[in-house]
Amino acid sequence: MDQKLIWLMIGPGTLPSQGVDRMDMLRYAVWISGRPPLTGRELIAALPEITRIAKLDVDDGNPYAIDSGNNLRALAARMQLVARRPEVGGIVFIQGTNSIEETAYFLNLTVRTDKPVIVTGAQRPFTALSSDAQLNLYDAVRVAASDEAKGKGVVVVTNGEINAARDVTKTNTYRVHTFRSRDLGLLGYADGDRIVFYRAPTRRHTHQSEFDVDQIGEVPRVDIIYIFTGARPDLAHAAVAAGAKGLVIAGSGAGSTGEMRKELAKIAAQGTVVVRSARVGDGRVIRDDNWQEPGMVAADNLSPHKAAWLLALALTKTRDPDTIQRMFDEY
Repeated sequence: MDQKLIWLMIGPGTLPSQGVDRMDMLRYAVWISGRPPLTGRELIAALPEITRIAKLDVDDGNPYAIDSGNNLRALAARMQLVARRPEVGGIVFIQGTNSIEETAYFLNLTVRTDKPVIVTGAQRPFTALSSDAQLNLYDAVRVAASDEAKGKGVVVVTNGEINAARDVTKTNTYRVHTFRSRDLGLLGYADGDRIVFYRAPTRRHTHQSEFDVDQIGEVPRVDIIYIFTGARPDLAHAAVAAGAKGLVIAGSGAGSTGEMRKELAKIAAQGTVVVRSARVGDGRVIRDDNWQEPGMVAADNLSPHKAAWLLALALTKTRDPDTIQRMFDEY
């Protein structure tokens, strides 16, 4: 059987990084170690096993910045162009684990293709003793080349596990088992014998998405306000004054806005879209509850940071809270 062509794209992060020695697992940034990250071609050369499972081409646009909405939009636009090429069977994007879940979800909402799009990273640099970098990259390519991954949306592949972009979150600062989908569970495994899927995402994504990255200009500013016992509404007012078009509230418990409730209601009434999410990590925020005010949107079970990206994209189309609520119910 002919090998599929997998397109490799790289952003900043740990996986291609080089420490000063094999025990350097903390201070491997190039400005500390003095050793630049490996290029895509150097990664492939260091892992000849990859060429047994797929043909690879390295994107000349590397490295891709991922630190703003406009940078993510540019990345998504590039991926969409690559995915339209008939010879490309799948895409692998390497980036740092700290924001993998955000990038993956943004791509899940904007890259309109049913071809596999895999995001991967590593907790330990490529040069470290017992690094997870090599196997994570190898498994990401395997998943990208598998027929089973088609139509599953963007997925994150690390530690032999396949997680949906919408559901996955980083749960540990340094351990290699960090990525989990918590109460919803993973999609499948990248085991030694084969790629196995047990379920598929049911929310709209990728080729089903209404968000057209080719039609999106500036990504609107959205800020996240974290609720705790001492939280005060002046932060929310300051965010709006600074230019935020939408606010995501990382509420306590089931989405409580605490002492900010009345002031947030005023902000929503003045036209800034306010989305209530929860800081707890699991479970839904429900629109018709004690903390709901007119004009507010409930984030369902999206984390605050993922809710922020869905809200930002929604604001490129509408400011109507009911329409935006429909999007949160569907994506």
